[in-house]
Amino acid sequence: MQAFVHGIVLAMGLILPLGVQNIFVFTQGVTQPTFLRALPVVVTAAMCDTILILLAVQGVSLFIASFAWVKVFFLGVGVVFLSYMGWLTWNNTLVNSCDKEEKIFTVKQQILFAVTVSLFNPHAVLDTIGVIGTSSINYSGNEKVLFTMACILISWCWFLLLAVLGWRVGRQNGFTQIFGVINKVSAVFMWLSAIYMAYSSKLLV
Repeated sequence: MQAFVHGIVLAMGLILPLGVQNIFVFTQGVTQPTFLRALPVVVTAAMCDTILILLAVQGVSLFIASFAWVKVFFLGVGVVFLSYMGWLTWNNTLVNSCDKEEKIFTVKQQILFAVTVSLFNPHAVLDTIGVIGTSSINYSGNEKVLFTMACILISWCWFLLLAVLGWRVGRQNGFTQIFGVINKVSAVFMWLSAIYMAYSSKLLV
């Protein structure tokens, strides 16, 4: 049971801080016309985290640490997609219902961008594989299974909660007027993250 509690606390510490992945899930809850339309981003983000957690527990962190080019590849792809997502987010605003359907992300776009901000976000990858993978070394057998299940459970619950909060908040009176500002701030956050990734990976000299 200690391993399960440890997994919950550790996963919460990693997933709660504001990041590109969390922002994207929340904004999809806001922009989609129904909550069900926001479920693709929830499922995709949670599935990506599940994959990363399972890989981390299986020791893939040792592989990534052994090959520097793998890290550089993830960083490079992350910079490109974060820059593109920032541009889309900057230009995405909630408007009247007659035009709203043209502005929201399609299911395909939700899945694509959820995958990119999850699997091609070096900080998320390194946090998950480095921290969870390292912590899992302390457990074996059933304890390792409980630890892994706790981390995965927190991930699914958190993304679902974010989408629900976004959907509820987005229906409040007056929220449409400030959503444009939120998108601008989110876009700047994405661009700054892309710049930091490029700098940290030596893509920017």
